[in-house]
Amino acid sequence: MKRIFQLDEIHQVAKEILQEAPNKVLCLYGDMGVGKTTLVKALVKELGATDIANSPTFGLVNEYSDENDNPLAYHFDFYRLNDEMEALDMGFEDYLNSDAWLFIEWPEKIPSLLPEDAVGVFLHFIEENTRSIELNVS
Repeated sequence: MKRIFQLDEIHQVAKEILQEAPNKVLCLYGDMGVGKTTLVKALVKELGATDIANSPTFGLVNEYSDENDNPLAYHFDFYRLNDEMEALDMGFEDYLNSDAWLFIEWPEKIPSLLPEDAVGVFLHFIEENTRSIELNVS
């Protein structure tokens, strides 16, 4: 999947990603401010989570559940991570074994911890309200 979209089309893009991704581990790559968290918000909403997604500013992970309190997704923001040990200390490997979706911002901070079949989602800034997105499926 590769396409250019307007920000008001983000929910349609999220729906397409959820349909096309071959697994539930999505690594979001892109510059600061390109819209990674905005995309995660749309993905979480498309999954039917009861909470509104926000960037995990203080913690490293946010959990989103359905109306029955079953985990749907975990959203990681590793921007402030100093090393991979911090991710291991927070139990990142346990999350990888869950059946929930994993949305990982700044995955380049934990390269050796990522599963081989993780899906790369590359966001690029084109104009103020225009982005390109590319899914890199191994």
